[in-house]
Amino acid sequence: MAGPFGATSTTDDVLAGVDLSGKRVLVTGVSAGLGVETARALASRGAQVVGAARDLKKAEAATAVVRRDAAKGGGLELIELDLASLASVRASADALVAAGRPFDLIIANAGVMAAPLGRTADGFETQFGTNHLGHFVFVNRIASLLRPGGRLVNVASSGHRFADVDLDDPNFERTAYDPWIAYGRSKTANILFAVEFDRRHRDRGVRAAAIHPGGIQTELGRHIGDETIKGMIAAIDAEFAAEGLPPYQWKTIPQGAATSVWAGAVAPAEEIGGRYCENCHVTGLLTEGKISVASEGVRPYAVDADNARALWARSEELVGERF
Repeated sequence: MAGPFGATSTTDDVLAGVDLSGKRVLVTGVSAGLGVETARALASRGAQVVGAARDLKKAEAATAVVRRDAAKGGGLELIELDLASLASVRASADALVAAGRPFDLIIANAGVMAAPLGRTADGFETQFGTNHLGHFVFVNRIASLLRPGGRLVNVASSGHRFADVDLDDPNFERTAYDPWIAYGRSKTANILFAVEFDRRHRDRGVRAAAIHPGGIQTELGRHIGDETIKGMIAAIDAEFAAEGLPPYQWKTIPQGAATSVWAGAVAPAEEIGGRYCENCHVTGLLTEGKISVASEGVRPYAVDADNARALWARSEELVGERF
């Protein structure tokens, strides 16, 4: 059953009655928050989950709940993956390819948000390098392991509304750095990557989608600070009040991870392929005009096919690989 689900649906709601026995899934970012819950929900329905994390010790402790809730046939294996280092990305991907065990689903969940200006091990701006380029190389290197009928789900964000990608200055070498603009560029890139990956692989029965999990209080906000978050919520509540809406409500982690598992394991493939999803459904284009935090939708530039192809080509140039 693909629905109806919505903003308050949880992972367990979405996967109720779903048997994932025999399915093999890879989830990045399983050391906290959405990644742990995504892995838990899938393993609890019988999936064999490969969880990738930069800090394996932290991930081992955080994923005890995954092993606890794993159904018969389900389980968890951890692998090391530092998306901010292409050497780590390539080593991890190459080990998976050498093992040759196929996947039914890849959920590119890991990421950073609103980080101060920094550089990855390869000199890329931290958010673009980690959120996009790390996943771009990792997923493309293991793409041959996706079975026909398999899927890629990129965890993006409504934060893509902050900015389109900048293919001329992706690393803020000539542009004044703004952490939210950088985050927006990286999340737009996540969506565009799904659009082009879907175009390239759908003929062999593999589909890709991007999702927005919603506003959740997780470690992702560690660079922002409590006072800044309080100020943001106060501003949103004032906006909502002016529109006659109730105060802003954070999603729980199980609600936030629901769209990932819905797009990955429940929704019809032809429905989500090449699309942007939130609140457990596909959403439409968000055109110019007043845009509320409460509104759904994707900016046209984030699902533009030409933009997606251009980003793919530029990403290949940056990482020195062609896929």
